[in-house]
Order: sequence, then C-alpha cells, then structure tokens
Amino acid sequence: MTPSPGDRVRLTRADVTNEGVLMPSSDETHLVVKLDGGYNVGVDRSDAEVELLERGVRDVGDPGDGDDEADEGSEIDFDDNLPTVALVSTGGTIASTVDYRTGAVTAQFDAEDVLRAVPELAGRANYRGRVVTNILSENMDPEVWRELAETVREEIEAGADGVVVMHGTDTMQFSASALSFVLDTPVPVVFTGSQRSADRPSSDNVMNAVCAVEAAKSDCAEVMVCMHGSPSDDYCALHRGTRVRKNHTSRRDAFETVGAAPLGRVDYGTGEVTVSFADGKEYAERGGTELALAAELDPEVELVKFTPGMDPAALDYLSGKDGVVVEGTGLGHVHTDLIPRLSELVDDGATVVMTSQCIEGRVCDRVYDTGRDLLDAGVVEAGDTLPGTAKVKLMWALANAEEPADAMGRNLAGELTDESAPWT
Repeated sequence: MTPSPGDRVRLTRADVTNEGVLMPSSDETHLVVKLDGGYNVGVDRSDAEVELLERGVRDVGDPGDGDDEADEGSEIDFDDNLPTVALVSTGGTIASTVDYRTGAVTAQFDAEDVLRAVPELAGRANYRGRVVTNILSENMDPEVWRELAETVREEIEAGADGVVVMHGTDTMQFSASALSFVLDTPVPVVFTGSQRSADRPSSDNVMNAVCAVEAAKSDCAEVMVCMHGSPSDDYCALHRGTRVRKNHTSRRDAFETVGAAPLGRVDYGTGEVTVSFADGKEYAERGGTELALAAELDPEVELVKFTPGMDPAALDYLSGKDGVVVEGTGLGHVHTDLIPRLSELVDDGATVVMTSQCIEGRVCDRVYDTGRDLLDAGVVEAGDTLPGTAKVKLMWALANAEEPADAMGRNLAGELTDESAPWT
C-alpha cells in the first residue's frame, strides 16, 4: 500500500532510519515526516525507502473536487455512541505547517489535515470538517466573521452537538466577540488555536485541540476561547468570548479573562481529560437558547487609541464613519483639544464610544471635568467593555439595534459587568 498523509511510516535513507507520521508536502518530489520528538524531517523521495507501519485517520465523506476554498465539507467514521463535533477551520498556526520552499509557517491545512495531524482527537467525538477560509488571522474582517457565523449556524442546524473553530490567535478575541453578538447558540462554540506550530516540540496545538473538543461536548452553550491556562501541558482555560484578551505575543498561556476568573477549565495532564466550571459562574446551559443568527455588521467602525501629544487632525480620517470607539486613558479621557473634534463626529451622525486603555476597571466620565465635557459632547460610556470587544459590539449594534448608543450601555453577551471589583 502507498502511504498517505496521516499514516505512520518508517523512513530509511542510507544508514539513517526515522519513524513518524507522514505529513503533506509542498511538492511531489519530497517526503515530510513528523518525528516523535515533534520536529519534521524532509527528504528526496528518490533517496528514501518508505515502509507503512500504521494507517492514520481516513475520511469517508465526499472527497470534493480538490478546491481548497471555503465551504468544503467532510467527515470520518461515525459512532452512534459519540457526540458530533463540527471542526470549522479558518487558518492560523493551529492549521499551519512549514512551507519547505521558503521555511516560513503557512496556513495550508484544511480541517481533515487537522484530524490527521492530531490523532489524539480520534474516539472523542464524531467529526465533520468545514473550511470557511484559509487565512492568517490578521486578514480577518467583518465579511469573514459573517461567513463564519453562517457556517456555524448551518453546522448546528445539521445536528452538531458542539462546534470547534480553528483560528489564528492574533485576532481570535475579535472573532469570538463577533460570534458572541451575532449568534444565539444552544450548543458550545469553542475557539482554539496554537501559539506555536506543530513543527516545534513545544507546540500547543494537540492539547488545545483536544481540550476544545471536550469543551464543545460540555453543558456551557456559549462562545468560548479554549487555550493553555499555564505554560505547562496541565490544563486549558475556558474564557468567555467577549471578556478574553491575548496578553502575550508568544507564551502558550497568552490568553486571559479580563476583570474576572475564567468560565472554567479543561484538565489535561492527569491522564483523563475533564471539563469543569468555576463555582458561582453563570453561563447559558446547553439547549436553553433557541438557535438564531443576526449576522449583519456595520464595517464603518474604527477603534482609535488616544496618546499624549496626539494631533487632533489625526481624527480627520474618521469623518463619514458610522461609529468610533476611543481607547482613552484612565477613566476614559482624551486631551481637551480632541473633544471638539469628537463632538463634530457625533453631530455628523457617528456613535462615539469611550473605553479605557487600562486592563482592569471601567470608564466613568463623571469624575473629572474632561469626562463631563466628553459626555456633553455626546460620547457614550462603554463601562468595562474591552476596547476590541466594544468595536465589534458597535458594528453589531449599528446594524441591528434601534438605538445603538443605548445598546452600548447594556450587557448583551457577557461583555459588560454590573460593577468592576477585584477577584481572586
């Protein structure tokens, strides 16, 4: 039998023998094998003898026409005793490999490749695979969010007991916020990714994927982010999609819930993968919400960060925008010279929303004169809503709410708490 990607093989060339999982290759002249230590080795096919040791995961669904674009679907063997989890791929490091022509990490795996690359997923659920897009997350935009939300809705309508979204980490918090606002879900929707590609021994892709699948089988029917909760391979934290922030460029435990404890955790290092939720944490329960989608988003919204010495003319490019989210200092302040420009934006019909650059706490523009002047100018307070979340929320509110400014002051998806307090 000819080995295929996902199969375990023995690779022999000259006096060197390696065993590992056969990986997809960037061309037909080379073989790429992932070794047990985590690194990949690539050799010329003509110089190597390949022995098939064990067949890997095989899909039984429609193989498709070979098109790598969105809306591909597939599945693997079905077990009536297991729940069904839809794996929705958007790209990112968790769905990436090394392009051996350039040495760069590139997003080229589809959802079936993720199953082959993470054999630990086998036996945990029945899987359906969908590819919405195959991009690095910095290229996300509201149109992709809309397509992603529609795909997730379709998978739930088709009977998925949970959905795992494979996503790049750099903008995962924005996409998780978007789905939190546009989608009412009766089942868990879990975003996950990896900080380090599968080619590195320290990769977090396997643990994050396994924990995300277990979270998708849980009773928490919300949009969540599932990523490493510590630098070790011991547990993943489950963060509410509207309260999470990526706080480190490269640590495996880069994601944190801001202003509260995480919703829960998935323990991984004990041998048995188990999901638990924090005592006293309220969350939407499985089956308690009717599936609904309001996917329209107003793209004419900008997030702008105030800094000392900022030229008021820097705000001129905001003319004509439907909404502006300002990331102010402290309780929500900007230089007094910028207030007339913000007032002009409000007069021109824009909804202007104030958030804070501070990691913890909430906006309160009633304490100092600058804040009161901002309120008089028509600027809306966003409480302790995170700036990125506020941008996505305003996109949704402008497209769906009768009074967008009022909506920004109400909690819609766990993004806005009643009060800010220290937690332990």
